[in-house]
Amino acid sequence: MKKENFFKKNWLVMLTGLLIGAAAVVLTAFGNPKNMGFCIACFLRDIAGALKLHGAAPVQYFRPEIVGIVAGACIMALIGKEFKPKAGSSPFIRFALGAAVMIGALVFLGCPLRMVIRIGGGDLNAIVGLVGFVLGILIGVFFLKHNFSLGRAYKQGPVEGLLFPILLIGGFVLTLIAGSLFAFSEEGPGSMHAPILLALGIGLVVGALAQKSRLCMVGGVRDAVMFKEFGLLAAFGCIIVAVLVGNAIRGTLNWGFEGQPIAHTEWLWNLLGMTVVGWGCALLGGCPLRQLVLAGEGNADSAITVLGMIAGAAAAHTLKTASSADGTGANGPIATIVCLLFILVISVTHLKKEQ
Repeated sequence: MKKENFFKKNWLVMLTGLLIGAAAVVLTAFGNPKNMGFCIACFLRDIAGALKLHGAAPVQYFRPEIVGIVAGACIMALIGKEFKPKAGSSPFIRFALGAAVMIGALVFLGCPLRMVIRIGGGDLNAIVGLVGFVLGILIGVFFLKHNFSLGRAYKQGPVEGLLFPILLIGGFVLTLIAGSLFAFSEEGPGSMHAPILLALGIGLVVGALAQKSRLCMVGGVRDAVMFKEFGLLAAFGCIIVAVLVGNAIRGTLNWGFEGQPIAHTEWLWNLLGMTVVGWGCALLGGCPLRQLVLAGEGNADSAITVLGMIAGAAAAHTLKTASSADGTGANGPIATIVCLLFILVISVTHLKKEQ
């Protein structure tokens, strides 16, 4: 009976996980980089490049998937009467935490979603990243249990909630009608992309389903530890299963550490980079995918967090902290330690006394 209740309660989020895993395989088959079919960090980095916020020529492309996720979440929230604009919960700290999370992700080379996609492709370096990710979430949970808080958000008008989706969609439309205003990679990961309509359509579906199911890569571990709820964790596993099966069918499953696409083997920085991501996202209340969905629901604090991630991506490439297939960036290790110390300071200084 308990088993039946579990699947009855969590079927939507598990189905969403399976579909996201399948979407990653499909996007890769139609042009997105290998083991990077669906990566929020990589896509936001490419958008930062398209906006000319950094000069790394291989990673510049206005990714339609991001536009689709936010628009899909917004549409679903409006339909379900869950569009609730709010803001005011430590916006600048959220911006800075978003930047730190992005810097950590680009040291590892991927967000939590790409981490499980890499595992599904056979990349064992991503398992090292998973250990760091879980470690970071557990540290974050420790502070959450001791009353960490960034303060409450307050109800806002509809314009506040709609502005980010509108600006994002507007930027995307501009790339189609005035492409010369933006930068586009001619080689490297930014030049590898699925057809625009396919990428946009998949993004819309993922955004809608993620909004309805509340899927979150960080929430799975957090909820399992804090509330003994395992639905989101099961969805986490469903993504890996779908990607594994998809790669096996396509013959692209390749187990090992060496020679993995857009990945490096420096285990310590893979681990600590994802520790930054897990810890930072636990404090923010959601992974990069969840932040996009919340921004689509009208949460301006999450929109600010996403903007922080874009700024972090720009800083990572400008300051040479981002990794490449050859290893960590020149300043990557220093940036990782600085980010960990920054998140520690935020964690300690935002513990609220019990009333």
